[in-house]
Amino acid sequence: METKDIRSFKAGDWVKRQEYRSFSPEKINYEWVISDPKLANLLSQADRSLGKLDAFSELIPDIDFFISMHITKEATVSSKIEGTQTSFQEALVKEQDLDPERREDWKEVRCYIEAMNQAIGDMDKLPISTRLIRQTHATLLKGTRGKEKLPGEFRTSQNWIGPSLKNAVFVPPTHPEISELMGDLEQFIHADISENPTHVPHLIKIALIHYQFETIHPFLDGNGRIGRLLITLYLLDKGLLKKPVLYLSDFFEKNRRDYYDNLMRVREKDDMYTWLSFFLIGVIETTEASINTFQQILALRKRVEFTQLLELGKRQQEAKKILNYLYGNPIIDSSKVAEILGVHVSTANRLIKDLVQMGILVELTGFKRNRIFAFQAYIDLFSTP
Repeated sequence: METKDIRSFKAGDWVKRQEYRSFSPEKINYEWVISDPKLANLLSQADRSLGKLDAFSELIPDIDFFISMHITKEATVSSKIEGTQTSFQEALVKEQDLDPERREDWKEVRCYIEAMNQAIGDMDKLPISTRLIRQTHATLLKGTRGKEKLPGEFRTSQNWIGPSLKNAVFVPPTHPEISELMGDLEQFIHADISENPTHVPHLIKIALIHYQFETIHPFLDGNGRIGRLLITLYLLDKGLLKKPVLYLSDFFEKNRRDYYDNLMRVREKDDMYTWLSFFLIGVIETTEASINTFQQILALRKRVEFTQLLELGKRQQEAKKILNYLYGNPIIDSSKVAEILGVHVSTANRLIKDLVQMGILVELTGFKRNRIFAFQAYIDLFSTP
């Protein structure tokens, strides 16, 4: 396996077409060496932060409840980068409880959630591969505005980023180049278990993979969302995380201009260093934020379960059942409460009334009928910076 210093990274070439320039990237399946001390120090910090988050996640009881919330937030924010307008709280609501004009964006977010859960499940039997990526893409676009854009299939025509092909900000490689480039990317992903293994640090590697995937832009639609999803899948696949608890879309969205500029800087100036530094800072900041959110969840849970619910006396066990549901689905109505407890709706409404008076639930609609309620303090932990 050929060794290359990351400082000598060559991104590729701009190729003149009839009315535009497309970018043909170099392959990346090499043994990349990090010789810059500042980058090495950032990498060390990011590795420590990631290890801390992984260890912390193992200490949290019922963490799968909270992971579903993280996935919903990731789906909302990653879709927001692409222009959808669904808020985190709207993503938690049933489709029929939304204004009809908000439902198309909502569907895109829900398809992202389904695609992410499917991909995480598929990794039990499939490695990260073009097959897994295409299956995930098919789920991402099904039933949405992108359903006409070859769900699950690599593009067979030119795409671009910008208002038009002639006035594009970036034109990815031509479609005949995709198969070979994606094959090289897949080899790089699995180079640590090949006959000629590379020893590129995992966080450097996934930063390179994300950059290269976004540069290839193999699909007609959904490339950004799939590329960001690959980050979490890679960390799980390589054992850096035991649970899917790290998502960088929030960092990318808050620093959206730097995110796009740093990717373009690699293509235009071969400056991989700036992109890698940005990516590692994102890992550090996001792991710290994730740990902080988990600590706040534990504090909220302690306050509600061991202080507030005691006021309900014998009914606190019923309330605890509802809370356990709310940790994974923090918006609820009386029929769902009745279903969970196996009681009449009138009994469910009495419990809801108590939980509202205690400040645990907040009514969202302002109606007298068909009311829905939110575990607002819990939702705010995910939606507030």
